[in-house]
Amino acid sequence: MTEPRPFDRLGPPSWPAPWGILVLLLLAGLALIRNGSGEFDSGPPQPAPAAATGARSPAALPASPAVRVRVPGAGVDAPVRPVGLDEAGWIDPPPARAPHPAGWFTGSPAPGTRGTSVLVGHVDGTEGPAVYHGLGAVEKGGRVEVARADGRAAVFTVYGVDVVPKKGFPARRVYGDTGRPELRLITCGGTYRSAGGYDADVVVFARLGAVT
Repeated sequence: MTEPRPFDRLGPPSWPAPWGILVLLLLAGLALIRNGSGEFDSGPPQPAPAAATGARSPAALPASPAVRVRVPGAGVDAPVRPVGLDEAGWIDPPPARAPHPAGWFTGSPAPGTRGTSVLVGHVDGTEGPAVYHGLGAVEKGGRVEVARADGRAAVFTVYGVDVVPKKGFPARRVYGDTGRPELRLITCGGTYRSAGGYDADVVVFARLGAVT
């Protein structure tokens, strides 16, 4: 695959489906970053990079939609709604208002299945902090629990948290298929500028550690 260019809103290049489309829509901060307000003095926490571990994952689950996500280290306990593409071809973000849901991008695998599942969310909005405001506080070894429609919960262990810039966004590292069930939680981060919004993304890297 040709290396993706940074997202610049000048019109999409051609990509093979489905992951080429995902990379195009989510690289450089996702479409949701367009809606971050940056108006709040405290700002979201910013993580330090964390290295990967070599822990093994349990067997992949069959597909089932995500219905709720819990991240104790970030104060996240939120419903999940499926999100797709809007009329312009951007990922359609979840609402930035109560009940502050996260969004499972349905172009990615269901959480717990083989591949890299993607749950996106706003960091803030016009009303204040949003669902992923605390995401940068997550630490290596932290727990992410995704409840699924089939009654099972896919429990992921965090092996890395990073702030990645929009310019030169490492799409292959973030979205690539590792051959096992993985999860990415993504929101906007870095520095906010009124002229261009946030200049980076906070990305949580996690792999399936248990099924309950």
